[in-house]
Amino acid sequence: MLFTIIVLCQGFYWASDFKTTFVPNKEEQQWMNNQALVDSLALQTKKVQSVIRPFNPNFITDFKGYKLGMSVAEIDRLLAYRKQNKFVNSAAEFQAITQVSDSLLNVISPYFKFPDWVNHKKSLTYQPNKFAVDKIEKVELIDINRATKEDLMKVYGIGDKISDRILEQKNKLGAFVAMEQLQDVWGLSPEVITKLNQYFTVNTTAGIKKININNASIKELTQFPFFKYTLAKEIVIYRSMNGDIKTEDLSKIKGFPVDKIKIIALYLEF
Repeated sequence: MLFTIIVLCQGFYWASDFKTTFVPNKEEQQWMNNQALVDSLALQTKKVQSVIRPFNPNFITDFKGYKLGMSVAEIDRLLAYRKQNKFVNSAAEFQAITQVSDSLLNVISPYFKFPDWVNHKKSLTYQPNKFAVDKIEKVELIDINRATKEDLMKVYGIGDKISDRILEQKNKLGAFVAMEQLQDVWGLSPEVITKLNQYFTVNTTAGIKKININNASIKELTQFPFFKYTLAKEIVIYRSMNGDIKTEDLSKIKGFPVDKIKIIALYLEF
């Protein structure tokens, strides 16, 4: 009888389904659907790998530097160097300025992309197809204030955008009064400025736009390329306290660029 009972119990165990079925309500089903979506997005995120594309290290931002693995101090050194309007032109110079480790430099330096003129700096010689001649004394200098975009682009190292910046700066001022003003054009390297001085000069300044420093408002002064808002405000304050400004008073104005007084004075009416 015991054996029979055991057999019957085993048969009942194998024949019966003891599994419980969970039937979620409407709210639980919605949560389960959302969880499935979150899990799929998380899986896709894991599959995405960070891809480094070629870039110019002179324009690394805080966020870009952080993604590359640079420390805050290393990024700050680069930004401070760039504020001096200086550029790094090689991986070695980048390391010297930022003081990044050799291991990090080996990882990111293959992606450095410098302008063509940097990569071919050693070949910057006089070439027939680059507005060059065998003897510099035979070059007829062109008036920079009458130069066209095509004239500027013949100089090796000047492309479409930089030539536009030079012409835009000239139009703001009406005319350049000295070749050294090209140093204020963003993106022009010392090497390219040297080349420009070999082919261009200042002959005419008849078109310069002058501003009356004693009558112009702060808003009008800020439209003058040499004057930012802070300096324009200081000019008005000095004028209100001391009367009309004369050439010799410019150096007494707080924040006035003393090194450019001779050039700026040519654009002013007193």
